[in-house]
Order: sequence, then structure tokens, then C-alpha cells
Amino acid sequence: MEIIILTDGCRQKSPCVATIGFFDGVHRGHRFLIDRVVKEAKSRGIDSTVITFDHHPRQVLGSDYLPRLLSTNDEKTALLSETGIERCAVLPFSEEMAQLSAHDFMQDILKERLGVEVLVIGYDNRFGHNRSEGFDDYVRYGREMGIEVLPSQALMLNGVGVSSSVVRSFINKGEVEMAASCLGYHYALSGIVVKGHRIGHELGFPTANIEPENKQKIIPANGAYAVRVKLEGMPGTMPAMMNIGTRPTFNGDIQTLETHILDFDNNIYGRRINVAFIHKLREEKKFSSKEELKEQLEKDAIMVKEQFEKDIKE
Repeated sequence: MEIIILTDGCRQKSPCVATIGFFDGVHRGHRFLIDRVVKEAKSRGIDSTVITFDHHPRQVLGSDYLPRLLSTNDEKTALLSETGIERCAVLPFSEEMAQLSAHDFMQDILKERLGVEVLVIGYDNRFGHNRSEGFDDYVRYGREMGIEVLPSQALMLNGVGVSSSVVRSFINKGEVEMAASCLGYHYALSGIVVKGHRIGHELGFPTANIEPENKQKIIPANGAYAVRVKLEGMPGTMPAMMNIGTRPTFNGDIQTLETHILDFDNNIYGRRINVAFIHKLREEKKFSSKEELKEQLEKDAIMVKEQFEKDIKE
């Protein structure tokens, strides 16, 4: 996949079929839309293009807005490269761009600078100043400037239209399996292993305390999870259990992300770690003693092993 950063003066004039959006998470709904773009482009013998932004437009429109994201820019680019799209055009979103009407955006950016001949619009997508115009307006403007505008339907799963907001809602509630059904892959966080309180080590369950690399990525709801870990410098992945929460048994008040890798006790401080969420084991709980907590951790470890043995058999 070719990546184009659309800086001032940059033009890509070879004709293309395109779609536009932020594509946070590149979930199955996005892939459904992009697949339509790829097929349309192949049928017409021209290129396929995804047009996206370097950061969330609402960050420009509201300086205090902190988006809660499903993917970093690098993750999004990697996911888009798996879709079969030929080109990804990244627009540096600015206040000046935010002021463009839908008509001017289509004329100046899509037509003149990116060579868009066919624009496939997602079912819930709006663009242009204040997002005040809709699909019928885009069709009308397209006729004026030689862009054919086509609609795309929502991808429905269990009666719900797959969208980034739906996936975020699932993750915020700890429903990581539902999120994975919508994403088409397991949601994951990456970070650096930092020193913690070593309570897990005292209990016989040493943990990797994770400092997330990107503060904008969503952290799932507090609780215990079965996860799969990828550790920098090591091949493959390892089964693990992760606790997200404030350590109520020890009267903690700061959220921590602690991961116990099964049958593993190496020193990995300072290493980069990626944690993919497979299944929620239970809610976070305040235990009456360290012994009671240790008993629960032993049960959690058994559940994690059973979960991964089941996955291997399937």
C-alpha cells in the first residue's frame, strides 16, 4: 500500500475510487466499506484509495478534546495495508481545512489534488464545515465536478451496525469478546514494562506493570482478563492474565495495568509489551486477605490455561 501525506502542493492525479473517514480501529464495518472501494476500482481499471486524517478532526475543533482511540496512526496504517487498498492518502487536518464546505472539499481536495472519480460514502459519514450537508448534497456536487458518489450500507452484526463508537462502548464495558467480533481481531494495548509494588511477586504471581505508550488509546473496564502477550525481542505470543484496576485489596486509588505471564519469570523491565484481550474473567474485587487473593489468582490462572487450550483445539 502506497502512503501519501497530502502536504501543501502535493497532488496525486491518477484517477481513483476512494472513500473517506477517520477509520479508527479499521473494524469489520470499515473493511466492508473498503472492500466495496477495491471492487469498484478493479471493475473500472483505476486505483483504489482510502482518505484519512493524521489526527482526530475534533482535536482541531476543540483544543481540550482528548479522543479515546481504538488504534494509533501506525496501527491504523498497518491494518489498512491488510485490506487490499492500493493507496492511503493522509490529510493533515487543520483549522483551515475544517472551514471548507463539503463542495469546496470535494472540488479542492478530492477532485483537484487526489484525482477522485468515484467516491463511496459510508452510511454514517458526513464531512465539510459543521458536517451540515449529507449524501444528497454530495451527489449533487459530484455531478457538477465529475465525481460519481455511491452509498455504502452498514455492516450489521446481531442487529447492530458496526461502528467505532459501538466498539468503544464494548471495550469501555469490558466486553472484549464482543469488541473482537466487531473488529475482526482482538483489541490490544502496547506499552513499556515499569516497576510496580512487587505485591504480585510476593504472592507467587509476578506481574509486568505496563505504562501505555499512547494515552489516547482506550483502556478496557476494570477487571481481570485472559490475554495474549507479545514481548519485544521474543518470538510468538504467551498466555497471560491481566488485572486492570486500583488494587482495592491494598487500598490503592490509582489505576494500574498488571500482567502475569504464565510460566514465565524473566526480568523484562523496560521492554516493550503488547497485550491482546481475549476474554474477561471477572470483575475487580476487594479481598479480605492476601491469602484469599492468592486463591483467586490460582483459579484465574487455571481459567486462562483452559481458555487457551480451548482456543488451540478450535
